[in-house]
Amino acid sequence: MHPMLNTAVKAARRAGTIINRASLDLERLQVARKGPRDYVTEVDQAVEATIIDVLRTAYPDHAFLGEESGVHEAPGQQGTEVPEYQWVIDPLDGTTNFIHGFPAYAVSIALLHKGQADQAVIYDPSRNELFTASRGAGAFLNDRRIRVSGLARYHDALVGAHVPGSASTVTTSTAFGQMLSDCASARRIGACVLDLAYVACGRFDGFCGTNLKAWDLAAGTLLVVEAGGLVTDFSGEQDWLRSGQVLAGSPKILAQMLGYFQS
Repeated sequence: MHPMLNTAVKAARRAGTIINRASLDLERLQVARKGPRDYVTEVDQAVEATIIDVLRTAYPDHAFLGEESGVHEAPGQQGTEVPEYQWVIDPLDGTTNFIHGFPAYAVSIALLHKGQADQAVIYDPSRNELFTASRGAGAFLNDRRIRVSGLARYHDALVGAHVPGSASTVTTSTAFGQMLSDCASARRIGACVLDLAYVACGRFDGFCGTNLKAWDLAAGTLLVVEAGGLVTDFSGEQDWLRSGQVLAGSPKILAQMLGYFQS
């Protein structure tokens, strides 16, 4: 395992210990609202601080981007320049699920090298499932090599989705809605880092999402690519990290998903 990935795994497991401990007494959680349907708990903040502490101790010259604490520039970083190394962290994706005791949430840590994802960890502490990937070295679930689904027909596909706003706002009159209505079934589990990890290991055949942030995508998209899949934005380009619009899946399934946006 790459040394930087090994450090990220250490940070993710330490974060998982905090999350699992807190899950045993959810009634004592302090919950704040960041916006409509957007919550943050003291656990999110404690986990992010712990992850950054572990990583910064090992790599004091690296930059950080955390969902809760924002940008931490590298020492000597000049303004808007892309840092050589930047850790992108979602300490607890699926906070709403966590608050309700619904076990679909995960820690996501990615290392960007000059803006490109190079190392990825997604850790589901409730199932003790650890997804890892290094660029050019494949993707793994608990040390077992994983691959995307071999399904060929989109109409038979199980697709994960990050639906903007309420699910009721997505209609078949939109490309997004038509795509979801034409697959075998769609799942909205509320933790898109797990959606992408599930595409990487073949549990989902594809994923579609919009209004996503870098911390939602950086680790999971590298997992998908290293598992033999493809990731694009709705135009078939590679601008998804900036636009927040993403399609992911095996090459055959993604090509059919992309067709809904290009007709």
